[in-house]
Amino acid sequence: MAQLTVRLDDELAREIKEHAAGLGRSVNSWVTAVLDAAVNPDLEDSELERTRGRLERAGLLAKPQGRPRTVAPDRRRVARARKAAGAGTPLSRLVSDGRG
Repeated sequence: MAQLTVRLDDELAREIKEHAAGLGRSVNSWVTAVLDAAVNPDLEDSELERTRGRLERAGLLAKPQGRPRTVAPDRRRVARARKAAGAGTPLSRLVSDGRG
């Protein structure tokens, strides 16, 4: 098992210790869970949501621009877009040509 050494300011270290203790976890297990949640796409939604919350509080979460879509897009426009998207060079050709 690998070890990782990090330098933290005293206040952050204190907050991490308090937070982990409040959850009934060791600092190591909590920090490991946080780092895993940040890089592991296979975690359950609750872990993902907690990570998203932390990123949002830190100002690191990209927020969608504009208003949410309330109506479905026009079917004809979607069909035209699909047809145009399918008219390019197939991925298999790009890979076989060494351009992928």
